[in-house]
Amino acid sequence: MTDDSTSGSLSESSNRLFGRRKGRPLRKRRTELIDTLLPQLQIALPKPGDRLDPAGLFDGPKREVWLEIGFGMGHHLAWQAGHHPDVGIIGAEPFLNGIAGLLGMVEDEGLNNVRIQPDDARPLLDALPDASIGRAFVLFADPWPKKRHADRRFIGPENLPRLARVLKDGAELRLASDDMGLVRWMLEHTVKHPDFEWTARRPSDWRIRPDDWPATRYEEKAIAAGRKPVFMRFVRRPR
Repeated sequence: MTDDSTSGSLSESSNRLFGRRKGRPLRKRRTELIDTLLPQLQIALPKPGDRLDPAGLFDGPKREVWLEIGFGMGHHLAWQAGHHPDVGIIGAEPFLNGIAGLLGMVEDEGLNNVRIQPDDARPLLDALPDASIGRAFVLFADPWPKKRHADRRFIGPENLPRLARVLKDGAELRLASDDMGLVRWMLEHTVKHPDFEWTARRPSDWRIRPDDWPATRYEEKAIAAGRKPVFMRFVRRPR
């Protein structure tokens, strides 16, 4: 697991969430944030079959609602929320330490446009209405490198239809990884999916991170270790 990745994934066959729920013991302040701030930001999912109103989760009107799946320690999500106060941003993450990290940034930076699903993202995706999300991020996810674990990868045949359903026409799906096995996997499945188009036209389009895509601590560690991250942007084709 990385510190800026989706820390778990759910097996379609067993409905079991793989990955850690908790790491090191939380410090006092972070424990307090879990107890006090998280209940204010946590999304109450509707009963199965009902739809969630994403715009209604936020105080005041928002231009769009974005979704980050597996926000790790929350640095990317907090940056996007701070730079786009007119956008409501939902983050899904089962790793308690990461949730606490994001809560600390929400409090310190006064971010009022963040909502959290502290669990697997699939029930949230299933509860969102069609064409309700303006941008989605899945960044530096767990690569699950062993062949027998490949079905645990979030981007793949099971979840791409979910993402295609909730994304607006023309919405971006942003993916990143420093694991070439996972990069090839995500490219293979997303490029061949009829609802997505890869925007890259030249190598710099996937080698260089766009200006509105902040560097994270994990990315910096990967580069220092000699691994080269790949940044991929897809758009949701018109229905």
